[in-house]
Amino acid sequence: MTPSWRKPAGMFIILALIAVWAALIAALADVLVGWPTLAQLGFYALTGVIWIAPLKPLLRWMETGKWRE
Repeated sequence: MTPSWRKPAGMFIILALIAVWAALIAALADVLVGWPTLAQLGFYALTGVIWIAPLKPLLRWMETGKWRE
């Protein structure tokens, strides 16, 4: 079996997704400074989980080459 190019490409896409998401959230830090601590905690917890949503189809594509089942 020949190794697939999709896995290394997917890895770089995942790293780019993390970098873009982190930069986006960091850009909002000035706005969040005025929020109460618990609200900030909730925001960062939520945004820390949301970025995982696009990973399922990406990981499926990396394994099978198809975006949908």
